[in-house]
Amino acid sequence: MQCRPGCGACCVAPSISSPIPGMPRGKPAGVPCVQLTEDGRCALFDDPRRPAVCGALQANPDMCGDHRAQALLRLEEMELRTAP
Repeated sequence: MQCRPGCGACCVAPSISSPIPGMPRGKPAGVPCVQLTEDGRCALFDDPRRPAVCGALQANPDMCGDHRAQALLRLEEMELRTAP
């Protein structure tokens, strides 16, 4: 599955504990990454500075659902299930 244009849910919903350029302490869940562009894309997509956790997230129907709102909800649920 390809990423849905303009979605960016995976750049908002999950927490990221590793450093991100512009966010040296990572980011909390629900906060948009500073690398999320206005058109909903990752500015670091092909950049080696992109956190490994971001590269490990692969768009799939179970995670992304049918639209952005569903993707946000599903990713928020995943975050809650995996939070310490």
